[in-house]
Amino acid sequence: MRPTASSKFLPWLAPRAALLPMALVALVGYVGAACWTLWISMTGSRTFPSGSFIGLAQYQRLFDNERWMLSLHNLAVYGVLFVAACVVIGFLLAVFIDQDVRGEGALRTIFLYPYAMSFVATGLVWQWLLTPGDGIDGAIRALGFPGFRLDWIVSQDMAIVAVVLATVWQASGLVMALVLAGLRGIDPEIWKAARLDGIPAWRVYLQIVVPMLWPSFATVLLLLATSVAKLYDAVVAMTQGGPGIASEVPAKFIMDHLFLRSNVGLASAGAVVLLVPVLALLAPYAYARSRKAAA
Repeated sequence: MRPTASSKFLPWLAPRAALLPMALVALVGYVGAACWTLWISMTGSRTFPSGSFIGLAQYQRLFDNERWMLSLHNLAVYGVLFVAACVVIGFLLAVFIDQDVRGEGALRTIFLYPYAMSFVATGLVWQWLLTPGDGIDGAIRALGFPGFRLDWIVSQDMAIVAVVLATVWQASGLVMALVLAGLRGIDPEIWKAARLDGIPAWRVYLQIVVPMLWPSFATVLLLLATSVAKLYDAVVAMTQGGPGIASEVPAKFIMDHLFLRSNVGLASAGAVVLLVPVLALLAPYAYARSRKAAA
């Protein structure tokens, strides 16, 4: 029996029909919302959205705002420290587990478990750990070191570093899991050849293994950079942007102006500015994936 036109068409149609609801949600909920935010950012909206078009005036007000500029500076400092620490610690943990250590399954679970926690829970735990007189500070003083003081969370200069410490503790396990998957895909013959040639292990990792893990590191950097851009929960839970505005970040600035200061237009302008680096990171990644799929 020869296949009919409908029997050929249905296998092509069925998966696309199943994906249609998700595609509509993405178009309306993400693309539509982004376009609406872009429009509102070019209006004089205050408590409620309005249609009074004012061009790029909100963006000029945004970059004239000292609090916004400080939040960008804090985000840059946070991003550099957070990404660097997560990559280094995650890579070292992955190398350690890749040595066929005992209890590998338990260690993977322990290292990855913090990532299962919400940033709010992580922030509250580390807020207690870093509060002067409690947590780490109180424990070390109780051990007989009354002069010890760990006051990063209430320090103008160190508050953002305290946030880095908490979020690195949470995210390093994810980096470990992704890098470990890449390590397990490396041909064992490479290690055998390196041992026969007497090449030190650190040189093999640095000159051979790390370049081979570039796809894994690209995924890691994309995920971590996205986490940096949307940093909000941990800051609110740990410092509320303080002391003062010392640990202010763009997402908190946006939320404060959207809900507390009734300035929808300025908050929308901040959201658009925050979206630009995310798109700049996603576009090359999506292009590389599409080229790879086409090849």
